[in-house]
Amino acid sequence: MLFRKKKPVVQARLPEIEERKRVDETAAILASLAEPIIVLDRERVVKYANKAAMDLFGRVLIGRNIVQCLRQPHVVEAVEHVFNHKKTWVGDAKFPAPVERHLSLHVALFGDGDGVTITVHDTTLEKRTEEMHSDFVANVSHELRSPLSALLGFIETLQGPAQDDKEARVRFLDIMIQEANRMARLIDDLLSLSRVQIQEHVVPAEAVNLTLILQNIVDILSLKAEARDMPLILNAVDRAYWVTGDSDQITQVFQNLIDNAIKYGRSGTPVEITCNFLDRMPDRAVPGIAVKIKDHGEGIEEEHLPRLTERFYRIDKARSRTLGGTGLGLAIVKHIIMRHRGRLNVESKIGFGSTFTVILPQKV
Repeated sequence: MLFRKKKPVVQARLPEIEERKRVDETAAILASLAEPIIVLDRERVVKYANKAAMDLFGRVLIGRNIVQCLRQPHVVEAVEHVFNHKKTWVGDAKFPAPVERHLSLHVALFGDGDGVTITVHDTTLEKRTEEMHSDFVANVSHELRSPLSALLGFIETLQGPAQDDKEARVRFLDIMIQEANRMARLIDDLLSLSRVQIQEHVVPAEAVNLTLILQNIVDILSLKAEARDMPLILNAVDRAYWVTGDSDQITQVFQNLIDNAIKYGRSGTPVEITCNFLDRMPDRAVPGIAVKIKDHGEGIEEEHLPRLTERFYRIDKARSRTLGGTGLGLAIVKHIIMRHRGRLNVESKIGFGSTFTVILPQKV
């Protein structure tokens, strides 16, 4: 009887096992860290990136050159500095897209100098908070000066020449209430804008039923629309349109836009709200949902369209204030949509009304 010789069992050498174990342990430690970390080899190619780094810079990092991943000359120069001078580099960098982010970077040699680690700390919230405090004080001091001066003038008049004039007192008190309400609305909108901008770098992930939100807004604003004989036509009730976002902020966007359509549309004409699915969002390889709000008002001259979402920009200041506007509504809308990585398009023609289109990422 013939016996085949058994092939010798090839056993991994102990040093190889230990090395593999060490690499696995290192990867596990890096993966558990909340701070984004990227590891480069000597060719400046990403060999490792933890989940936090991929959430920040994109999923396709490993195997790509750092230049392709970050597209930030400042960071690339820091990596070269560390490789060439064997010294740790610490500094700040600003990433403008898709929304502005402020990052603090720590770049250091890794292991025996065969690679480099980039550790990232997101300071966007701190920077935005500082900017918001500064902007809030500047805006409040500028925009509140006019109504506050008016209030002081009326109070002085009521204390002096009109002290015993009942008719003037009634008229002045009515104007004072209007100015005080205007200041209250202005402060509320400034605070709302500040909160939105502080959160802008954090993408919301909630599943939101857009159909339900739009139906609720139509119900809320129906009395206001009926007072101007303006039917609100919602073309979205036949199915559910789900988006990824923040329910309260999305409600704020569409309540503002539909309310504006009622204010600036012609009395006796409808406001049409229509939802459509998009296979792909503009500039993004993800499906989206487009919501169009169309009015039949006087329309907006083309020269004003690029500036509509600027703070305190008003086409007709007198009419805007008469209607209770603060000049901040569309600025808030813009920043909420930016936080959702969406788009806002405005089309208008004099005499034929305006169409505001909001595009948001579809929940998949």
